[in-house]
Amino acid sequence: MVAEMETDTSQVDLLHRVSSIVASELNMDEMLGEVLGLTVQVTSCDACLVYIFEPETGEIVLRASQLPHASELGVLRMKVGEGVTGWVAEHKSVVALSSKASQDERFKRFPVLIEDTYEAFVSVPLTSGGELIGIINVHHRKSRKHSPDELSLLAFIGEQMGGAMSRAKLEEENARLQEETAELKRELETRKVVERAKGILQRNHGLTEEEAYLRLRNESRRMRRPMKDLAEAIILAEELNRKRFDVAPE
Repeated sequence: MVAEMETDTSQVDLLHRVSSIVASELNMDEMLGEVLGLTVQVTSCDACLVYIFEPETGEIVLRASQLPHASELGVLRMKVGEGVTGWVAEHKSVVALSSKASQDERFKRFPVLIEDTYEAFVSVPLTSGGELIGIINVHHRKSRKHSPDELSLLAFIGEQMGGAMSRAKLEEENARLQEETAELKRELETRKVVERAKGILQRNHGLTEEEAYLRLRNESRRMRRPMKDLAEAIILAEELNRKRFDVAPE
């Protein structure tokens, strides 16, 4: 009876934690860290990997790991349908292997992942509105019979965190697009300023367009200043010079 009460309390605490995370404004990296933490809490696993689905490439990419895999994050990837992880991504269904996981006919082993040598393995889809967001892979070194409650909680995490991660992913994409737009705007402004400065050099020194550009570029390198700054200085000097001559003598 006491054990059941403790289990119920633990599940209630988990639900509160998930609700708090879902209502938060965490970014994608922070969200991935929360997924790892929740999974470890539920399963007491020896290793956990979280993959994110990239619709544009049709690949699942490793983005977070309980064990250190710094060189593999963002690099290790597989196609949907490839390995157990790819199968889960394709079917959006949980796969639980209690022992000899690597002997499953769908299993694909990656030499860089020590987790692939472990006995027990659970793979759970992260989804949002039926759309695939990613995959959670849970590993245990020794054989483990995964209880219905454990699998149910993992599925719950996959559904709830999938929605939160979808939102974080969208915000991350919006931030990237905003930065790209800002960068394009900066490049356009730089181009306009450089073109104007080139015209001044051509007019004042009898240079061709190419010669004016090369002078700007070479001076920029020599002075170790951005070409835009140098172009703006040329434009300012020209404007000041014009104003000096435009002022009528008293």
